[in-house]
Amino acid sequence: MSTRTADEQSLDAVLGRVADQFGTPAFVYLTDAIEQRLAELRARMGRWFSFSYAAKSNPNPELLRWLAPRVESIDVSSLGEFRLARAAGWDAGRASFTGPGKRDFEIEEAIADGLGELVVESVREAVVADRVARALGRVQSVLVRLSPSRIPKGFGDQMAGRPSPFGLDIESVAEELPRILALGHLRVAGFHIYSGTQCLKPEAICENYRIFLDAFRTVCADFGLAPQRLVFGSGLGIPYHPGDSGLDLAQVADGVAPDLDGFIGDARFQQTSLSLELGRFLVGEAGYFLTRIISIKESRGSRIGICDGGMNNHLPAAGRFGMVIHRNYRMHRVGGGEASEKIDLVGPLCTSIDRLASGVLLPRLEEGDLVAIHGSGAYGLTASPLHFISHPLPREVLVEGARLRDATRALGLDDAKGPVVMGQGAKSRPPSP
Repeated sequence: MSTRTADEQSLDAVLGRVADQFGTPAFVYLTDAIEQRLAELRARMGRWFSFSYAAKSNPNPELLRWLAPRVESIDVSSLGEFRLARAAGWDAGRASFTGPGKRDFEIEEAIADGLGELVVESVREAVVADRVARALGRVQSVLVRLSPSRIPKGFGDQMAGRPSPFGLDIESVAEELPRILALGHLRVAGFHIYSGTQCLKPEAICENYRIFLDAFRTVCADFGLAPQRLVFGSGLGIPYHPGDSGLDLAQVADGVAPDLDGFIGDARFQQTSLSLELGRFLVGEAGYFLTRIISIKESRGSRIGICDGGMNNHLPAAGRFGMVIHRNYRMHRVGGGEASEKIDLVGPLCTSIDRLASGVLLPRLEEGDLVAIHGSGAYGLTASPLHFISHPLPREVLVEGARLRDATRALGLDDAKGPVVMGQGAKSRPPSP
């Protein structure tokens, strides 16, 4: 029997309580872990940056409400996220709005409601925003998104250095930025760059930030601008898979410190606010996806555990969210035990791609056991095909200290807060009639 730490036993006690009180499948978000991550970020990066939360990583309304007094600003990528943030207590002036496909009515509602900054991704979008602001009798602050010519190796998703819908290509700035600066009802408050995500290599992150700094410095000098705000897409990754090493944030801070110190020492940028946009690095490791084994099947020499939650709840864990080759997420059997047997874990859907793990080494699983999939606090529920095969929505539970709070977001599929009933050793909910 393996020796389990006190933290592991404490986590499993919480996950067991969630399963007992709310049923499975369920997403569980631990606010203590987010608080700890925030403290680390402020200690390492706070001398240069304020922080912006990327709502797309997890727009759960209760999580947004919890974050509102703890993070300086929020970045939304749709009118729906903007409305969620406003309902959760975020002042509109603390919000920025990114995304390459903003529709006119989205821009209009956001500006009318007092949006802090519209992140314009093209000249066309800037022209629309100018027309909207003029009709409302306003001058709207905007951040112009830039797309650098390169990005270092090591990022899971690359949004620069290739044809991209995101921002002005750095090669086109000389032609396009003057057209935006000339619009009378927009005020260019600064610039935004987010060119890569999910990086675990400190040296690559540092190099990427140097690319940002060079782009900001060059563009501002060329146009005589002293920006109010510059947003750095953090790109900070988390260890999803067995064998991944967590990012050394101290190494990132130490590596880029001379560059950032030199930048803010420049007279042009001494009054500039630098913001680090964070998503998965802030909330990803604070979340777990909890699913119960409904059935065990032996098939052609493989042992298969059929779970009550699958890719309809957690598409990334199924390897269908930007992953070319499926790699198992880190996971464990709730209650511990020696990892001694390989098993395939699948969900309840009628498709062969509903696979949460292939040949994962876990303690021997039986019907009714609980499995917790790590790294599930970001890009889980809302990145998944929730309507596929019309299973009930999973629960979402916010854990604040010892308190469990139902944070389930009903999306209209059926009554996500329906009754929890017992069923042959597993907790589940029947579909609403």
